[in-house]
Amino acid sequence: MSQLRPAIVLLLVLTLLTGAVYPLLTTGLAQWWFPSQANGSLIEQDGAVRGSEQIGQMFNQPGHFWGRPSATGDAPYNALASSGSNLAGSNPALDKAVAERVAALRAANPQAPKAVPVELVTESASGLDPDISPEAALWQAPRIAAARKMALKDVEALIVRHTERPLLPFVGEETVNVLRLNLALDDLQG
Repeated sequence: MSQLRPAIVLLLVLTLLTGAVYPLLTTGLAQWWFPSQANGSLIEQDGAVRGSEQIGQMFNQPGHFWGRPSATGDAPYNALASSGSNLAGSNPALDKAVAERVAALRAANPQAPKAVPVELVTESASGLDPDISPEAALWQAPRIAAARKMALKDVEALIVRHTERPLLPFVGEETVNVLRLNLALDDLQG
């Protein structure tokens, strides 16, 4: 009995600290210091939420940039089913899927160079990647220019303007957020 009371008190104190105080404190600090990120990094346009900066979306129209393929189960970019394909590099199913994607991309982008950027045919580990490399965006530029009847140099300039560079050049790579790029493209012709 003498050990039961301190054990119950300790359980209640730790439950209060870790179950209420800590989550409220971290949520409050996140809302104060990083409000956009804490609320999902939502991108709004004309008063409507168009998506999240952190979760990719499916684009397959010829006049839009396409992101990385998604392996999130029943629906592409389903944040509730985040995962990669888990297929090994030696798996014939992965080889077949990549070959099919390469063929589809070459058919949709006949003016583009023959070598397809790898991130356009392979899923990311989460299946939710919202970014592509500037090279992958530039590879798609001829298709976008033709579909939207724009000058190729204007599409390429838009890609350069939307290329995000790492804070330090030796940490990370340049990326382009596909949703932000497509929204800017729509604004140009809106």
